[in-house]
Amino acid sequence: MSSTFTQSIPQGKIVLTYDDYCRLPDDRNRYEILDGELSVTPAPRTKHQSISGQLYFTLRSHIVTNHLGDIYAAPTDVILAATTVVQPDLIFIGNERRSIITERAIEGSPTLVVEILSPTTHHTDRVTKAQLYAKYEVPHYWLIDPDQQTLEAYEIAVDHYRLAASARGQEIFTPSLFPGLSIQLADLWA
Repeated sequence: MSSTFTQSIPQGKIVLTYDDYCRLPDDRNRYEILDGELSVTPAPRTKHQSISGQLYFTLRSHIVTNHLGDIYAAPTDVILAATTVVQPDLIFIGNERRSIITERAIEGSPTLVVEILSPTTHHTDRVTKAQLYAKYEVPHYWLIDPDQQTLEAYEIAVDHYRLAASARGQEIFTPSLFPGLSIQLADLWA
């Protein structure tokens, strides 16, 4: 199947777009286009998925109860530009940004993206995606490291992120983005 994709890209083309992304094979790999370059990763580990599910449940309960906006889990496309299509693990769109939600994808910068690190995405999430999310002015970026049992919350500061809060192990995380919410980190690691 991948040969079909390769043949469909015009000769000499070096920057991929959303249109190229739509022609990728449905082969259970996780595809993203990061500033025109194809990124392929295998499906996440079960530990990763467990953390994602638990955090989604916790955030969704708070978001729905307080009418704050919408939350989505991967795989959901976020089109930041024609040459940048990502699938963060969790995506929150506050009410003031709801216009970016379309039938095909999230088309613009969400209020919050959450990435859960894995051995295959550690560098991409910490460096490449952080730079891209800052470039496209995503206000809040959370990184979760299951192996180190940490959650780091970053906030945009002009063209880069600054660490706004962090928690580890059995601590309780109270995000400024969601007043009144307390996240028991022990629940994520269980």
